Amino acid sequence: MTLTILGIESSCDDTAAAVLRGSGDAPQILSNAVRSQTDLHAAFGGVVPEIAARAHAEALDLMVEQALTQAEVSLPEINAIAVTAGPGLIGGVLSGVMAAKGLAMGLGKPLIGVNHLAGHALTPRLTDGIEFPYLLLLVSGGHCQFLRVDGPESFTRLGGTIDDAPGEAFDKVARLLGLPQPGGPSVEGAAKNGDPTRFKLPRPLLDRPGCDLSFSGLKTAVLRARDDLVTEKGGMTEQDRSDLCASFQLAVADVLAEKSRRALAEADVTAFAVAGGVAANKTLRARLEGVTDLPFIAPPMALCTDNAAMIAYAGMLAFEVGRTDDMTLKARPRWPLDEAAAPMIGSGKKGAKA
Repeated sequence: MTLTILGIESSCDDTAAAVLRGSGDAPQILSNAVRSQTDLHAAFGGVVPEIAARAHAEALDLMVEQALTQAEVSLPEINAIAVTAGPGLIGGVLSGVMAAKGLAMGLGKPLIGVNHLAGHALTPRLTDGIEFPYLLLLVSGGHCQFLRVDGPESFTRLGGTIDDAPGEAFDKVARLLGLPQPGGPSVEGAAKNGDPTRFKLPRPLLDRPGCDLSFSGLKTAVLRARDDLVTEKGGMTEQDRSDLCASFQLAVADVLAEKSRRALAEADVTAFAVAGGVAANKTLRARLEGVTDLPFIAPPMALCTDNAAMIAYAGMLAFEVGRTDDMTLKARPRWPLDEAAAPMIGSGKKGAKA
């Protein structure tokens, strides 16, 4: 059965819409429009939720129009509308859900709420058609976890971060070192000219069994190294900054590589995949590729960061098995993929975020 699905994504600071056509086994991305809010948040050193929500509300209709135009598809040709319903910044998620509800109601089309993390988790299947089950390392600005992906809506968490996600750590390190946001590309760029062995930074939790991760202490170690340089030399040179970035990046790669080996030993899978914004880091990709003899899948850079094509695809798979939502669909700031798993440490009174 050939489906045409409109996807909408607005969980953080990218407003996106996309159109997919085909089936879950052979999807075609007809369009994938993304509008970044980086410039809006640059002066604040991070994403401001209120600004993000307002920007999403102003841009969603324009991005839907752009996606439809690029795909050369009209609204009546859409079979269903898939939208990120969580987890994420609640104002942005709510903006997307309300826009999708309006379209679904006006067109008389089915509505499908999608877990943003499921979109990332299913991206390797969208891009490479790999078979279930596979192990996914999801690394992004707000999330980091190992997932055994057994089906479109079947996920088992093997481990995850107990504090900061890698993307958060990259952003915080960038701020500590006076680099622009978003921190991931800035730290990676500075690290290219750095010596990754100069600073002896910790590899958190490698002395403990299991697949859980921690990056907060690593960020604190960078802070101390920076302060030591300032005390000793009165400041930092560009080379100091590059060496710190390279040392930090290597520490993250070492931790993720070793934990990936442990997760692969625990999971009986046919392939290893990585997805999420931090998966765009070339050093990290190269390191992860060497941890197993199984097929390694890293989606194209444009599909690692937040996008609506992955949401449309997750919606397509849900629609194929008959799952849809109605106008009671809620925006959820927290929505773990594996709801049977125990909450991660530090998940807060409202429950696990992911």
